[in-house]
Amino acid sequence: MNILLLGSGGREHALAWKISDSPLCKKLFIAPGNAGTLACGDNISLAADDFEKVADFITDNHISMVVIGPEDPLVKGIVDFLKENEKTRDVMVIGPSKAGSMLEGSKKFAKEFMQRHRIPTAAYQSFRPDTFEQGVGFLQSLKPPYVLKADGLAAGKGVLILHDYDAAVEGLKGLLLEKSFGKASEKVVIEEFLDGIEVSVFIATDGINWVMLPQAKDYKRIGENDQGPNTGGMGAVSPVPFADNDFMDKVVERIVKPTIKGIEQENLDYKGFIFLGLMNVNGDPYVIEYNVRLGDPETEAILPRINSDFVELLKDIATKNLKEHTLDICQDFCATFMLVSGGYPGTYEKDKRISGADQVQKSHVFYAGAKQVDENIYTAGGRVLAVSSVHSSLEKALENAISDANLIGFDKKYFRTDIGRDLI
Repeated sequence: MNILLLGSGGREHALAWKISDSPLCKKLFIAPGNAGTLACGDNISLAADDFEKVADFITDNHISMVVIGPEDPLVKGIVDFLKENEKTRDVMVIGPSKAGSMLEGSKKFAKEFMQRHRIPTAAYQSFRPDTFEQGVGFLQSLKPPYVLKADGLAAGKGVLILHDYDAAVEGLKGLLLEKSFGKASEKVVIEEFLDGIEVSVFIATDGINWVMLPQAKDYKRIGENDQGPNTGGMGAVSPVPFADNDFMDKVVERIVKPTIKGIEQENLDYKGFIFLGLMNVNGDPYVIEYNVRLGDPETEAILPRINSDFVELLKDIATKNLKEHTLDICQDFCATFMLVSGGYPGTYEKDKRISGADQVQKSHVFYAGAKQVDENIYTAGGRVLAVSSVHSSLEKALENAISDANLIGFDKKYFRTDIGRDLI
């Protein structure tokens, strides 16, 4: 079948790599793609949120399946648009409806969903600019650290964790009154801080049935030992040693099953992936956030561990046949290191020539913010590429990934060398 994949990041390169490897994929188009996806299919100059042009491309190129990588077009309603369009209504689409996407599109909606379905999460309240003073009052009732979240999409950076009350008040002022994240912070959720270890759990669902994908641990902070500001993700490790059978049984019973039941009860059209950002608090799981797609860079850490045909999984999602689906998951570790531009997540320069990626032999190289011009590849974003190494030993996987990351060069390249060390 002909498949269209929407997106341009490292997640999309990993998806393109996995999709193109399937015998079910006759032709893969990636819109707009990046320097890495060129090796997997045809890059198409097409914006994922230009729904009319996406529909025309689907029709003109006999597309049978559309896979939506990023959250933005999902929250804007691309699935609904394609399903309601006479030309594309019969195409298989991997992604939730606009209503289902509110699990990520609105922190307030997600929190209320969890309350309705008794899914464990931190205590919270939400506020608008006209209730700023009440927000300050709620902060006074909490113990530090203070967690402030922009309600809408903020590219993974709309969360502030502040250890001082005065800083929390200033943070709330910046979010609500000064709109530091634009429309995303027109509403702000303040929640209780959960002290524990984070883990990312991924499931594929057809809205009724579900399949567990490999879990991962993401590293958000820019600096070594989790110092400095949050980023879109500096690396990931899969599997996560502390997410043992006992913990994952709790995740399934307390979180996964109620989430899927809630989706079904609320008639949310949902065929795609759910990313459960969890906190392990003394062995008990709590939901920090929902994402309605695969994570980045976790995708680059979990897909190399899936041995089975990924397009077969996508097809079973789209046709509601997940009940009988089983995944073949490799038991080895995958360590992913993100190479970023100097200055990221603040101001950084682009158009730096990338060298050495062709010398990497022990790892997969997934491009994110990178573009090809003639025969050369240049940086085009803050997070430039991911190096993912698979090995039966976590220590060896980390060692191989660092070794290969050092082979790759571009001006002011930076990556954390401590990814995964806390798990050994």
